[in-house]
Amino acid sequence: MPDWSYHGIFRPLLFCLPGHIARNLTFQAIGSLSRIPGGSFVIKTMGHVELSPILEGELAGVPIQCPVGLSGTLDPHGIAHKALAQFGIGFIEIGPVTVREVRCDAPILRDAAQEAIVYPDGYANDGADAIAARLHKGTGHRLAHFVRLRPMPGSSPREALPEQQELLSKLAPYAAGFYIDGLDEGWPPNEAVAYLREVRQLTETAGKPLLLYLPQHIPIGMLRQLVDDAQLASWSGVVVGEVLREEGTRRIRVGGAGALSEQLSRVRLLREALGEQSTIVAAGGVHQPQDALELLAAGANSVQLHSGLVYAGPGLPKRINEAILYDRIRESEEPKPPSFWANWGWMSLLGVGMMIGGVLAWLIAATRVLLPYDETFLGASRGVINQFNGHIIHFMSHDRITLAGTMISIGVCYYQLARHGLRFGLHWARTALLTSCAVGFSSFFLYLGYGYFDPLHAAAAAVLLPLLLLTLRGLKDYPSRKPPGLLNDLVWRRAQWGQCCFVLLGFGLAAGGLTISFVGITTVFVPTDLAYLGLTAHQLAAWNDHIIPLIAHDRAGFGGALLSLAVAITASSLWGVNQGESWLWWTFLWGGLPGFTAGLLVHFHIGYMDFVHLLPVYIAILLFVAGLILMYPFLVLRAGKVTRATTTNVQF
Repeated sequence: MPDWSYHGIFRPLLFCLPGHIARNLTFQAIGSLSRIPGGSFVIKTMGHVELSPILEGELAGVPIQCPVGLSGTLDPHGIAHKALAQFGIGFIEIGPVTVREVRCDAPILRDAAQEAIVYPDGYANDGADAIAARLHKGTGHRLAHFVRLRPMPGSSPREALPEQQELLSKLAPYAAGFYIDGLDEGWPPNEAVAYLREVRQLTETAGKPLLLYLPQHIPIGMLRQLVDDAQLASWSGVVVGEVLREEGTRRIRVGGAGALSEQLSRVRLLREALGEQSTIVAAGGVHQPQDALELLAAGANSVQLHSGLVYAGPGLPKRINEAILYDRIRESEEPKPPSFWANWGWMSLLGVGMMIGGVLAWLIAATRVLLPYDETFLGASRGVINQFNGHIIHFMSHDRITLAGTMISIGVCYYQLARHGLRFGLHWARTALLTSCAVGFSSFFLYLGYGYFDPLHAAAAAVLLPLLLLTLRGLKDYPSRKPPGLLNDLVWRRAQWGQCCFVLLGFGLAAGGLTISFVGITTVFVPTDLAYLGLTAHQLAAWNDHIIPLIAHDRAGFGGALLSLAVAITASSLWGVNQGESWLWWTFLWGGLPGFTAGLLVHFHIGYMDFVHLLPVYIAILLFVAGLILMYPFLVLRAGKVTRATTTNVQF
């Protein structure tokens, strides 16, 4: 469920449902997907989350892959933890956990205007035994768990101590560290401080990092008192909580206006008081990458996500990681791009070769259509074919011109991805290129489906394949040096809709390519084709038993080329839509025009205007135009801002 599908499709539907139903439906869906074979790979592939080693660090001595964590209250039953682990997070909070189960069936409320979530009971959880059993069974991921331990509702400090001891003994085998919660129980400050000292002594025997969970509504004065009296500097760290508890109730509010400013003020205070050695986790207020950068700059070591995932979308962890990564590398020396002949230049030449081949194929298909070896295979000239049926040559021209336009589109995409992606070590561009090339070269064997060997296509493949092999030499991945988008503003939201259009276009083209290839090596014709020709397949075969294999070769070849183009478009739209990447917008534009122009013009020219036959083309053009319009401000208009930000070294 990437951002383009979340904002474009799922969020409008989910926000029409009650909060608890929407949450359960979402987590059950992605959780079930992650548990089937290959499901986690699908989730990771859709988002293309590749965490750079530069993001690695530690949280209170525990190694983590990135400084972005997941709140425990978001998915208290762990239904979707295996799926959420693929979103680009480095650790997961479990909890709150109490010694016994606390149930609450009251509705979860959303305050969409404030981007907040209201839970009816901040204690609700499955209980220590059930959670320990779940963790013992296995979670399906390797991320560190930090377990938040909480007293039962209404417990006194004396009652809470044995509860904490029981929780520690049951959960220590599965926890990388502990958050100690309970300061919002309403205890007098002196009793709370004494309780914390005893809890710290209890947990020292567990040998795990111990962080104090500080609820959001604790007054600043009490916070200062805790720093001194509870000796917070001797703890492994503190967690600046996400929860604002409504006075006199067990209802809690997560997110909302003012949450970030509260987090920032407390993080700054704690960093100043505790020094640089203590770990600080900012567990709330992050709804966009800019929020995370501000908290980290204020002194937090890591952030946890909750309401931000609900309102900003599941791509938020990836966007935050990209922002942190850029912030860490922007002042370092930029790696020298490889020479033209190292790898990316060969792929550029492959793209140019595809464009030249497409132009030549278009010229031939628009004039004589049949090459000499085609006529030799048929044992009939163009004139003889026209005497039998004047539509056959036009029909073959229609297949070959659409193939030519697709070849030009592929060439444009390959050249652009090589020059702007492969050259600068963008992993997603390499994946897009190599996957598309693998599909394209494999589709050559479809030409043989009906026993017809095309020497020209074979020669072209023989020339282009070495260029692909030379591309594979010395490929290296580097993080992008362009400033990422930091805000969830209107321009970004519109770009999600535009990205959704192009992803749907890519999947649609892939379905079309597979269908055309399958038809090409099986029945060859669809009913509208035969209606245009005014003949049956049996009549064609009876006149010349080589005519159907020749047409099948064209159809299968076009289907394979269309599938190859679809892979490049889908991968680029899934993974490459980032702020200021104007070259990608121009790639979509110039890469799409030849294919759509060829497909439409040839149908108009030969009079093959069946509406049902052309309906997929019309839908594809609508998606193409809408996607370009919606993404233009994000990709092109912001390119100048990105350039200026890079030049002037803007501080976040």
